[in-house]
Amino acid sequence: MVDTDYGQQIKDKRERLHMTQKELADAIGLSKNGDRTIRRWENGESKPTEPEFRQIMEFPENAPFKNPDEADYRSIDLFAGIGGTRLGFQETGRVKVVFSSEINKFSAKTYHANFGEYPAGDITQIAASDIPDHDILVGGFPCQAFSQAGLKKGFEDARGTMFFEIARILKEKRPKAFLLENVKNLVGHDHGNTFRTIKSILEGLGYAVNAKVLAAKDFGVPQNRERIYIVGFDKEQVPNWADFKYPEPPCIPTRLGDILEKNVDDKYTISDALWAGHQRRKQENKKAGKGFGYGLFDEDSPYANTISARYYKDGSEILIRQDGKNPRKLTPREASRLQGFPPEFIIPVSDTQAYKQFGNSVAVPVVNAVAKQLLKVLDASKE
Repeated sequence: MVDTDYGQQIKDKRERLHMTQKELADAIGLSKNGDRTIRRWENGESKPTEPEFRQIMEFPENAPFKNPDEADYRSIDLFAGIGGTRLGFQETGRVKVVFSSEINKFSAKTYHANFGEYPAGDITQIAASDIPDHDILVGGFPCQAFSQAGLKKGFEDARGTMFFEIARILKEKRPKAFLLENVKNLVGHDHGNTFRTIKSILEGLGYAVNAKVLAAKDFGVPQNRERIYIVGFDKEQVPNWADFKYPEPPCIPTRLGDILEKNVDDKYTISDALWAGHQRRKQENKKAGKGFGYGLFDEDSPYANTISARYYKDGSEILIRQDGKNPRKLTPREASRLQGFPPEFIIPVSDTQAYKQFGNSVAVPVVNAVAKQLLKVLDASKE
């Protein structure tokens, strides 16, 4: 089957990938406690089957989404996560990322595996002057509470929030355009004061600001994920800024079964205790007049609920019905598909980290559709 040094080959491969035994076990789909299996293989205590060995040896080592050799526009990727927003722009074939920043080490690992570069770390520690010039700034910033002072202090209101990091970079680097993504509730946060402050600051910096909530399910992704997409243009550099229009959603019918895998390992089936707890809480919430509980879907469901960063805990928002046994969670690859990531996207982290990463990420096809509209305006401004 394999050479006698199969254990060393597996270890060498894993170390080249900078993966732990747990990460490699999850990445190739081993059952529960797969990290112990990897350890036994590496120590020569047992042998993988030929398909298992081949799966490890063929695990990709080269990043599939490197920058294009030539591009019309330069971009930076802030609060980059695993690069979903970058991917949406890069799939146009016209945008090159010249700088990225992400503080989470596991997200940075996934980013590197797919784009061939490690993001810079904490953006609060990076001077705007050290960031390369660029045409487009993109970022899905975390939304902390803004000052109750509302609009009284303008730019100063944003200090202490991650939005301030975007604002200070816009102020110094003056990109032609930006795309910011956030939760739908940003508009209503603090009775609308948060969004009014954000909009006022951006406009005060000389940008024309557009904002619209778009749903992933309207762009071919079987997920009821609504997010706000804030698009801005520098009025001086982009005189035709008023021509921007959000994409018309194709609203093609979606089906959850199109992204589900076959023959899923039992490790994704939830336990009797967890399933009983989900059902009990749903009944209690129903009696209390609350709508919270688990969401149960099957392959014929048009779409699932929004996947969140907490999905790894109990999977309650999206459970898949199974005949003759308890429901199961999505697999990480299914979570990737649910966000519209391409099949060659590499998942080099444990299942737990993968769930967090995809829950925090963006629906790639929605970003791609917005990116195309943004580029149309920039193209016309050249003319």
